[in-house]
Amino acid sequence: MSKEKINSENIMLFLDDPFGAGLHPMDVSAYLKTVFKEDKNIFFSELKRLPKEFLGEVLLDFPEKILEETVKYLPKNDLIQAAKELDSDDATDFIQEIEEINSKKSESIFSGLGHEEQKEIQSLKKYSEDQAGSIMQKELFKASENETIKKSIKRLATLKASGELSNVHQVFIVDSKNKLKGAIALEDLITQADFNQKFSEILDKDQHSDIRSVYDSQLMEECVKIIEKYDLSYVPVIDKEGILLGRITSDDVIDAIEELATEQIYNLAGVDDEEAFGDFLIDIIQSRALWLFLNLLTALLASFIIGIFDQTIQKFIPLAILMPIVASMGGNAGTQTLTVTVRQLALGELDFSTAMDAVKKEVIISIVNGIIFALIVGLISYLWFNIQYIWLIIGLSMIISLLFAGFFGAIIPLGLKRMGTDPAFGSTVLLTTVTDMVGFFSFLWLAKVIL
Repeated sequence: MSKEKINSENIMLFLDDPFGAGLHPMDVSAYLKTVFKEDKNIFFSELKRLPKEFLGEVLLDFPEKILEETVKYLPKNDLIQAAKELDSDDATDFIQEIEEINSKKSESIFSGLGHEEQKEIQSLKKYSEDQAGSIMQKELFKASENETIKKSIKRLATLKASGELSNVHQVFIVDSKNKLKGAIALEDLITQADFNQKFSEILDKDQHSDIRSVYDSQLMEECVKIIEKYDLSYVPVIDKEGILLGRITSDDVIDAIEELATEQIYNLAGVDDEEAFGDFLIDIIQSRALWLFLNLLTALLASFIIGIFDQTIQKFIPLAILMPIVASMGGNAGTQTLTVTVRQLALGELDFSTAMDAVKKEVIISIVNGIIFALIVGLISYLWFNIQYIWLIIGLSMIISLLFAGFFGAIIPLGLKRMGTDPAFGSTVLLTTVTDMVGFFSFLWLAKVIL
């Protein structure tokens, strides 16, 4: 449904008749986030009326600021019911997000869940956020290799009717020890198989037994590579002994990548993704002021370098005019490399085994671009000021500046990743420091020596 159609009228219809309104819970979430900024009283009034079947999905889509106030407002029983309606992976995220806001309330919500639900959440919470197991769903449809297809289909119908399973597109085949043996798409099962056959009789076919899977402890980056490389809509998750633990669907991977990418974009800019929902301008001012202060320090360092060569600048005024060109070109070249490197790290296209090749590639690109623009800027500066050797000074400085920009644009995020830090966090400040200092120093030092 288009944004134009998401208004208070059809939201009211959703609240009265959620299954007949034609709205998705994400549509309702988008509407409520807008209402939150405009009128909190209306927000809480409409939030209270949300059907419990959809409450969990809506709350999970809220940013931290809105979720924090929502958790304070809603009674414990509503939150327990919301958690019960979610799949295991989403329920785990739900409990963990509430835990960050109010640990006591999170514990009481967890205590209100059933034993099996608690067991699933505990098993998922043990994984770190960069492991495949952290986003897997425990809910899946599996069958023993000795079970007949007819019996499994009847069992699936019962599970669907009871609401225990949703979004099922395949059956996973396991042995008596719950080790994964293969998978069959439901459409193949229904249209091609003999219902009286056992699964073991059809597992010999390559398309059923040759299945891609990931280990629960594998990095998310590796999981993304497998899903992308083989164009999978799902991937089963196993432990080191081959025991089937759960499944990861492509939408879970997309959500994880989007969340990571969003966080990195904000980190690159030095802003907080919660700013849009902040109550007080002072919080936003403080958040941004820290990054601006760090940038001020880098600017002071660059100014200090310029001050060292103040006499050279006084003798040759054109240096002051040309000087920003070198630093600007270095900064832009470094940002290009930095952005590409951060993206490749986020998508799992770059790891430490291929890091050296990536750095070499960026250095070569920087040197070639440095030579090209050294010739262009050198010619312009010579025609502009007609000063002997001015073209050589700015040309050499351009090459040096872009070389350092390319090298550090790749090295900085890789180094931060190696230290276990978000490769985007603080990288722009570090890169700006390098490009400004190298650009100004190389240009002015060459001018002092040559002129």
